[in-house]
Amino acid sequence: MVPEDLAQAWRRARFFGVPRDLAAPPRVRPPVDPPLLAPARPALDRVAPTLSGGMGLVLVDSRCRALWWSGGGRYAGTSADVAGLDLSEKAVGHNSAALALRTGHRAEVHGPEHFLDLWQEVSAVSVPLYEPAAGRPAGAVTVVAPLAEDRTSHPGAAMAEATAHAVETELLGRARPPERLLLDAYLRQRADGAAVVALDGSSRLVSPEAARLLSHETLTRLERRATALVRDADTGPEGARTGAPEETSGPEGARTGTPAENTGPEGPRSAAPEESAGPEGAHTATPEAIAAPEEFAVPEEFAVPDGAGLTVRMSRLTHGGEVIGAVATVCPAARRARAAERHDHDRLPGLVGTSRPWRLAVSGAMELARSAEPLLLIGEAGVGKTALARALLTLRGPAAPHVVDAAEQVPGEVPRWCHALAEWEGGAPPLLLRHAERLGQSDVAALLSLLERRPAVPLVATHTPGAPTGPCLSRLLDILSARSVALPPLRERVDDIPALLTAFTGHPSPGRPPLTWSLDARRALEQHTWPGNVAELAHVVREVAEPRRATGPVRREELPYGLRVPPATRRLSGMERAERTAILEALRRHGDNKARAAESLGIGRATLYRKLRAYGMDQA
Repeated sequence: MVPEDLAQAWRRARFFGVPRDLAAPPRVRPPVDPPLLAPARPALDRVAPTLSGGMGLVLVDSRCRALWWSGGGRYAGTSADVAGLDLSEKAVGHNSAALALRTGHRAEVHGPEHFLDLWQEVSAVSVPLYEPAAGRPAGAVTVVAPLAEDRTSHPGAAMAEATAHAVETELLGRARPPERLLLDAYLRQRADGAAVVALDGSSRLVSPEAARLLSHETLTRLERRATALVRDADTGPEGARTGAPEETSGPEGARTGTPAENTGPEGPRSAAPEESAGPEGAHTATPEAIAAPEEFAVPEEFAVPDGAGLTVRMSRLTHGGEVIGAVATVCPAARRARAAERHDHDRLPGLVGTSRPWRLAVSGAMELARSAEPLLLIGEAGVGKTALARALLTLRGPAAPHVVDAAEQVPGEVPRWCHALAEWEGGAPPLLLRHAERLGQSDVAALLSLLERRPAVPLVATHTPGAPTGPCLSRLLDILSARSVALPPLRERVDDIPALLTAFTGHPSPGRPPLTWSLDARRALEQHTWPGNVAELAHVVREVAEPRRATGPVRREELPYGLRVPPATRRLSGMERAERTAILEALRRHGDNKARAAESLGIGRATLYRKLRAYGMDQA
């Protein structure tokens, strides 16, 4: 039951030869005038007097060396000067400060999770510190406290976050104006979730979205590009430095002379605003645009060679008439397509879900439904074919669709409405044909005749694969498959389960709280294979909600037995999967009563318990 990342941290400590019985962390040479300590000291001095109950406050640098320490003597293992104590993994094993510096996020380590015996009764939480325009943590703030029985959260987490924020604010205030300007521009561009890279030629800030989209080689190209922008703004283009007598058109169309004739108060200037191609084939702006008083000059766009559909818009950042860097925004063409998909999807009534498989299916169906021709929706039972069909038919006008269910039809009904549609002179009403796989031979023949006479009949049909099809039905499905969309099963769109739970729960009855779901229950629902898809999920919600009298979120124990059990711990054969499914179904039918379930299966209770253990279902 030890998490794998924790086990790996302990393995690293053993590999480094860290002794578990250290009396105190080892000491290394402390840094001279560390740049992090001076700006952090005011915030630390304000927080230190509030420490109580054996709590301590620690500041470490990027190499995990202690720069400042207050309280928490048990954690330090010594009351002497703590400057220079080495808290790196190589020195003391797993701890929160080293973990926060490695991951770049807040980290907590409690008691026995520490590698050292010295810290078995201590909990620690660490928050990394980022300097302006720094791509990795410059240090970390740690709050330590005695280990408590309830380790769900560290009591000093809020204090560590507030202290780190105060230190970073002080660092920002002491930063040079160009650095602050670059950081502010980066944060503004990131405000709407864009993929942004900010560069000044010596450092770069890369948003997580940009890191996923751009390769290391592309980031290196952007960095070279930003370096060229800053260098050219300082020294002018290459032609000006070499003194090449290039000619350009002046304001009135006259030719300028040699570079000597274009000297200003500060010496020779660029004679030619000639465009120069960058690494991606983009063109730089003129020196006049570079020195513009606006914060951003006109952005330039260029395609990313190793990213299909990716475009980078790079804007030069100026301060005091000088180019201090650039901010590049990644513009995937797919992002606009996804936005259009979401926009179209939001216009359809009665549909729930934002997962990518579902959005792609809905978008494809909408594209086909815009023309008055037959459309076939294919998918497993319960995936939502009828709900999508009804929503799509609203795009063809306000007229109510004529619904025919092949599983419940009256004999001769399909031929009658096929004949009526074939003779219809005006605009035909939309049709919804459910369960096309259950059509009789005469019904299929009537449909084929209708499609032959009126190929553009406004028909939306649903089809559930699996049942054997005769030659006539196969021909009909082949004709309709030219304009068909396959809907994903629920197991392929588990990200939509929270939204579907909310939709199926609906509004509570008067005097009852709204139905909510615990994280453990949601995980159990997401692990289920859902052979009945969305329809099965709706049934489970009703089954849980109707008899429920408890308050608070729904717990895993309240779910039907088949949902409480975890997935099989090993790969099962076909016979074993069938047997496991039969057992789960029997337990569901008999309300988890194992004696009745065993009797219905024709086996003894001891045999049922043995099979539950064999399939990993005995802990549910």
